[in-house]
Amino acid sequence: MKNITYKILFVCFGLLFFSTSCDDGFSEINTNPTQAIDINPNFQFTWTQLRTSGGRYENWRANLIYSSMMMQHLSAVCGYWSGDKYSYNGGYSSSLIDRAYTEQVKDIVDLVNTLQKGEVGDQTMLGMARIWKVVIFQRLTDTYGDIPYFEAGKGAIEGIDFPAYDSQESIYMDMLNELEQAVGQLGSGGFGSADIMFGGDVDQWKKFGNSMMLRLAMRLSEVDAATAQAWAAKAIAGGVMTSNADDAFLDHTNGPEGINRNGIGEVLDKSNGFGDDCPRLSNTFVDWMDATGDPRRAILGVPVGGEIVGMPNGLDATTIVDNPTGGNVDNFSRINPEIVRVESPMMFQTHGEVELLLAEAAMRGWHNGDAGTHYAAGVRSAMNRWAHYGEAMAIDAGAIDAYLAANPFDAANGMTQIGWQYWAATFLNEYETFSNWRRTGVPALVPVNYPGNATGGQIPLRLAANPSEGTLNPSWQTAADRQGLSSDFQSHLIVPVWWDK
Repeated sequence: MKNITYKILFVCFGLLFFSTSCDDGFSEINTNPTQAIDINPNFQFTWTQLRTSGGRYENWRANLIYSSMMMQHLSAVCGYWSGDKYSYNGGYSSSLIDRAYTEQVKDIVDLVNTLQKGEVGDQTMLGMARIWKVVIFQRLTDTYGDIPYFEAGKGAIEGIDFPAYDSQESIYMDMLNELEQAVGQLGSGGFGSADIMFGGDVDQWKKFGNSMMLRLAMRLSEVDAATAQAWAAKAIAGGVMTSNADDAFLDHTNGPEGINRNGIGEVLDKSNGFGDDCPRLSNTFVDWMDATGDPRRAILGVPVGGEIVGMPNGLDATTIVDNPTGGNVDNFSRINPEIVRVESPMMFQTHGEVELLLAEAAMRGWHNGDAGTHYAAGVRSAMNRWAHYGEAMAIDAGAIDAYLAANPFDAANGMTQIGWQYWAATFLNEYETFSNWRRTGVPALVPVNYPGNATGGQIPLRLAANPSEGTLNPSWQTAADRQGLSSDFQSHLIVPVWWDK
């Protein structure tokens, strides 16, 4: 079980005093004269895992308001839920990167550095920490493109106050190497119960490291197919996730605010004093589930008049009145509150996603498995993962069998089927939804052209970092020139990242 003990809660609460919780940028946070010199690596790892799950701030803004709305999993008419209108809000857009560098990067870099010295810990702890470092940076570079990587978090270690921006290509090559080496370090020892994801289970960490390698490899499919194929083969040979028991997620509790609550729950969990009531399920998502007879409908939405009803994207409080499918937000389905509680798990990668990537690799001839078999396993596992949210969320095996029988794999349309299912499988992990959609172009989402939008009616292709970086970090301009980014940060939204071809 992925339990958080009172001891860990107490220590993590203490560590809060050594972390910056709010910052306008991320170049100046590398130095912190108040930071503890020696922190128990077990507690530091727990803390970093929790901070990577994230708090209300970035989950509300970057994950939900922007990513989930752009990807048409959710829809809203409230003015500040502007992601599906492609409006630019600098603080919302940069929320993930601002928080990650202050609350994740500096701690994981410090932990890896401490373990590499060999003065404390063991090689298995180091391997786990290196894998987690990739988890953090992969999300950041996929969302923002070129970022500080090699020098990031080294203010206290090497006196680097303004870390250089690195190319996404170089970051990806290093992350893949990190995963390969980290998995090779996993043996005896480890973090034990301080690892609140797998409880120190080394075999699960090996599968997770290889599964992350497969994700990164497939991300390169359109920009460097040969490299993608080579790393996908390494990942598969090393051994990836094999069941829902390997799903990589953190359990949460209704504990101290901002420490071990689920950040999405801190936005949407009305039963615990939160409850932003703006979002509804998007009709793009609901209509697809309706068309395929998807049993997830009953798990993900709250019925309206006995049906799950999706709301069109791109509406506001005025235009919804004239909308033919319903003139009031209460005509549309909310997210099931049982899956967005402060105690809900936070998913990072699931077996269902891995099986769908294996199906794609087989379609490309990069894997000798059967694409249809992997596809069916991926769909089944993606549906079964909701059981992690409670017994009431478990989908009947017979309903899944019926769904697969009614929607058989068709090799001629296989890549499209895989893409739609991956899109559905990553619901609520919207960073990953956004990344895989940009890589594959599936599903073929229909953009909206809301008046005054920042992209000319184009679905954004990245989020923009904080504009303060343009003046604070001397290396920013070099990275901007390399990526074709102007000084107008809202224009960054339509500039593709390196692997997006």
